[in-house]
Amino acid sequence: MDLDKEAPNVVTTKHFHELLRSGFQAEVVCTEDAYKKAAVWYGEWVVRVVNADGTFEKHISSTRMPSTPGENIKIRTAKTANGLISLLHAAGFRIPAIPMEKGTRQILSLGDNPATPSDD
Repeated sequence: MDLDKEAPNVVTTKHFHELLRSGFQAEVVCTEDAYKKAAVWYGEWVVRVVNADGTFEKHISSTRMPSTPGENIKIRTAKTANGLISLLHAAGFRIPAIPMEKGTRQILSLGDNPATPSDD
């Protein structure tokens, strides 16, 4: 992922919540196959905010926006299904859908019943 081409192509978690409330959608992308170990599902997922026609897409940053040119921006990833569900629940989603195979994705919309996002 080359962040320099469209930098910054990321949003903060707070801005992610604001965009969802204004009608944008969340796209959950599975970047590593999920597998079950004991009672926990592991894998790797990223969440992007997108618009309906696909002309706007930004990842969630796990760090604040850099104040100096040399600072790196890190994309927020979830390593467990529980972590992903927590991220989605905090954004207002009450029925999460999780892609389980690498390269698969799922679009989620708050729709007509948005919950109030939290800072969990």
